[in-house]
Amino acid sequence: MAALAWLLIPFMAAIGAALWGSWAARNPGRNDGPELAGYARFRAAMEKSHGDAAEADSRLPAELPAPDEQAEARQPSDGPAPAVR
Repeated sequence: MAALAWLLIPFMAAIGAALWGSWAARNPGRNDGPELAGYARFRAAMEKSHGDAAEADSRLPAELPAPDEQAEARQPSDGPAPAVR
């Protein structure tokens, strides 16, 4: 009788796998309309032009500070933040 009980475990696992497989293979396209429409709007927005390169360059400052000037403008750190208990 104990051997039959041990055979019941893989039998129940096979039934569970079959149920899960039938659920996973169902037709997922029933309610995908809003999601697909949103994806189409996203793709259209990403394909739009955001201006030409000359316009983008005109928004940059005329001269950028040298890297050593940027380092001088920074304040030294006071060290790590105190631990919170």
